[in-house]
Amino acid sequence: MEDTFYKGADISWTTQLESEGHRFYNSKGEERECTALMKELGLNAIRLRVWVNPKDGWSSKEDMLVLAKRAKANGMDLMVDFHYSDWWADPAKQNVPEAWKGLSYEDMKKALASHTKEVLQLLKDNGITPKWVQIGNETSDGFLWEMGRASKQMAQYAGLTTAGYDAAKSVFPDVIAIVHLDNGFNNDLYNYIFDGLKANGGKWDMIGMSLYPYWSIMYKHVKSADEAIVRCMDNIRKVSRKYGCDVMIVETGMESAKPEEGKEILSRIIREAKNNTDGHCKGVFYWEPECKPTPYVLGAFTENGRPTAIMEAFKEN
Repeated sequence: MEDTFYKGADISWTTQLESEGHRFYNSKGEERECTALMKELGLNAIRLRVWVNPKDGWSSKEDMLVLAKRAKANGMDLMVDFHYSDWWADPAKQNVPEAWKGLSYEDMKKALASHTKEVLQLLKDNGITPKWVQIGNETSDGFLWEMGRASKQMAQYAGLTTAGYDAAKSVFPDVIAIVHLDNGFNNDLYNYIFDGLKANGGKWDMIGMSLYPYWSIMYKHVKSADEAIVRCMDNIRKVSRKYGCDVMIVETGMESAKPEEGKEILSRIIREAKNNTDGHCKGVFYWEPECKPTPYVLGAFTENGRPTAIMEAFKEN
């Protein structure tokens, strides 16, 4: 059983930020390439999203490869996050890629499998072996709506998930396939989705969770960061036992305008994920720490590209 605890970040925006002239610096003010800076800040893994046919090319498989090469050069493990959309996929939207519109269920499975293989083969051809792949992003009501909407078509959601799982394993047999949901504190949601997948032959190796105390409080799902964290750790213990698999917090983020408070909350999440989940939580990934505070409030850097105190939580743990 592997005992490495992964401290990671999704830094998929990096190439776009660079193209806009944005630069990154360590706390001493020395310029660094973003991936190398993450390593310097104590991280050992990078997560990268991939869209099917993005209009502007960002987060295409080719753009993802640029950053995957940097992760490899820095000796960091890689997670590939398949959105199965031409743009953002999350619990509010899971849009079918333009090129896949109108496909039958059987053809949709083939298109999904073909895309998955193509992206992973590109990595393989460049000597890169990802450690994890996400079959969809925050698929709390499935993906590829309406065909794969879990609340209406659970069997088809499971079939599409399995198509992605099998495709990934055909290129990298040892890759760890993750099914990722939001609201890591919500045990009912995880029972509903994973019971549904299990009943319909859905396959996964690991459960991925998002845990954002900030949004959870804002949307009145929880009363405090403390409640979000306590319930999430309880959920990790429950689902790992129930489904016989490990878990990772593949997305989290703190308010960049309150760096000391953010550092404290992130430190606690990392500490508890390591020590309070019966060994079943294998890591914590920050979502887009490098982005500017405007427009995204949950990054962990300043407007001028320097890490805030939030990032110190990774070295402390």
